[in-house]
Formats: sequence, C-alpha cells, structure tokens
Amino acid sequence: MPAKNFEFKAKAKNIPELENKLLGLNPLFIGEDNQTDTYFNVSNGRLKLREGNIENALIYYERENTGNAKQSNIILYQHKPDVSLKEILIKVNGIKVVVTKKRKIYFIDNVKFHFDTITELGTFIEVEAIDRTGEIGIKTLQQQCNHYADFFGIAASDYIAFSYSDMILEKVKQA
Repeated sequence: MPAKNFEFKAKAKNIPELENKLLGLNPLFIGEDNQTDTYFNVSNGRLKLREGNIENALIYYERENTGNAKQSNIILYQHKPDVSLKEILIKVNGIKVVVTKKRKIYFIDNVKFHFDTITELGTFIEVEAIDRTGEIGIKTLQQQCNHYADFFGIAASDYIAFSYSDMILEKVKQA
C-alpha cells in the first residue's frame, strides 16, 4: 500500500507532559507496542521489518535526512507475524541494524503520534500526518505536522534528522 506522509521526530525529555497535553485533545489510544525493527541492507531507501504486539509490517521508505518535518514516500505491507518472512529477508539482504523500542501510539484523524523509549538512545516523539489515499495532499500534511510541532512546543534544536537505525549505527561506530 503506497502512502505519503509528512513527519517529524524530536528528542523529548518530557514524554509524560507531552502525552498529557495530547490527551487533552481526546486522541484514539491504540496501545503500547513493544517493537523490534530489523533494518536490512538495501541499495537505496530503507527497508525494515517491524515486529510488535500491535503493529507488524514490512516497510520500505525514502526520506531525506533533514532536521525538521519532512516528506516520506512509503510502501507498507501489513502481515501476520511469520518467521519465514524475516528469514528470507535476512538471507537475501542481511541485517543492517536492529532497533527495539517501547512505543505508545495515538491517532487524531489521519495524524499518528508516537511516544518512543529506546534504551540505547532515550525518549522521542514522532508525529506522522498520513495520506493513504492521495486525497489529502502533501501541503495539508505539512500544515498538520507543523501545527502539532507548534502545539507540542518543539524547538528547532529538538528535531532529529536521522532514523533510529542511523543513530544506533553512529553510536556503535563511536564506541
């Protein structure tokens, strides 16, 4: 299922405060997911297998590494957990890196909110304005994303340009 989204990721030391602020808008709480994202070696973009108690998907995406809200082009294949898929991907591509996280997931309309805790990296907020049908348009997605960045008081210095996978790889390289 191809989709477009506009998203931002930001370092957040005050997750409970941000989550309480969001709760004031009566979002739909999806749950708390314990996710393992296995990233595979690919020649362009990123390919990851997400395994969780809520979300399970094979996700290919292309996105610039910029330190603000940015557009992503995504192909998402949702599936039931199956060890064979992971085994095939490992044999064909090899593992680049594995990211494990606790993620609280909320929705308001087409906007998805993640409150993430990653042992190796810390705590983060991600906001994704998603267009699965092509009817919303990238300008509206960008406006939604910017609205919530303002709503949460995200400072320019809080934005994270890279994926969690890139951040973990960089940390390993520095060790």
